[in-house]
Amino acid sequence: MVILGLDPSLSCTGWGVIRSEGTRLSHIANGEVATDPKAPLPERLLHLLDAVYAVIGQYAPDRAAVEEVFVNKNPQSTLKLAQARGAVLAACGRAALPVSEHAARSVKKSVVGTGGAEKAQVQAMLKVLLPGAAIAGADAADALAVAIADAHLGER
Repeated sequence: MVILGLDPSLSCTGWGVIRSEGTRLSHIANGEVATDPKAPLPERLLHLLDAVYAVIGQYAPDRAAVEEVFVNKNPQSTLKLAQARGAVLAACGRAALPVSEHAARSVKKSVVGTGGAEKAQVQAMLKVLLPGAAIAGADAADALAVAIADAHLGER
């Protein structure tokens, strides 16, 4: 089973592709899609949609997993996150790719063992679970964690 994990954000969306064979996980690829903060919102969203769709085309995952929306203290930030998430989900929909959604606490618990884990703890566990994987950045790491959580949670 090839799983695409996605960590949506308007500024930088992370993606990670893993293979899950029983309890064994292996890293395939990961990366980040940045958007130009000076570009109009529709262009930024289209860039996210096209880039994620290209990743799907290149790696042909069996399914995708996306982190659920969390509500920020700043409503504008929450709205931008939701719009970016919509573009990412639309890319999956365009590819007819099944998508599961996982809460951030569930992702952390699945990867580290506790839902209150810090980002540094998640990144440290990624090195254990995906030895030798060169991770593109923090957003790509988060996306790989989402993919791993999806594999561990065994949905579908």
